[in-house]
Amino acid sequence: MQEEHGSQRRQSADPRLLVGEPLSLDLVNTRWVDDRAHRDLLDSTEGLAVWLRSAGLDDRAVADQATLDATLETREILRALLAQGPSPQTLDAFNRVLDHGALHYRLGPNGREEHSRTDDPAWFPSWLAAADYLRLMADAPARVKHCAHPDCVLHFFDATKSGTRRWCSMAICGNRAKAARHYERAKTGR
Repeated sequence: MQEEHGSQRRQSADPRLLVGEPLSLDLVNTRWVDDRAHRDLLDSTEGLAVWLRSAGLDDRAVADQATLDATLETREILRALLAQGPSPQTLDAFNRVLDHGALHYRLGPNGREEHSRTDDPAWFPSWLAAADYLRLMADAPARVKHCAHPDCVLHFFDATKSGTRRWCSMAICGNRAKAARHYERAKTGR
């Protein structure tokens, strides 16, 4: 039984190439390209469960069809905002996601406490991702970047001191770009 439980845990590990980005970008990055094949972690409620666990939301949200539908809708809105910028349609759609929740404040034993609430539990992860996107755009919009590799679809928050990070991962996309440049130089004899 112990071995079977460990096997299930390994099967549900997050398979994405880039994890740990701010929540809004982490949601966008649930679609990625791996060996030129398009992958989608949110192709099922099981994949949603993996993402919720990876994002630390598995104790606050249920991986059911309603949550999956809301999360997919929000991901596409965020992808559109990142790819094309704010259009009237994407702004309206984004604001409809925000309309599902609010941040409530309370005074607790250690001072101010913040509590996120939504009108429908299925929208909780989506609302948190939308609120996170607002925070990123208010604090450091120039540090939200698309990977410089032409085949990569991932986004990241550039936390480097200089703000010059180009790749989602130097080990993956950075090395691919270096290898491609080396191949071109070798091919042309330079």
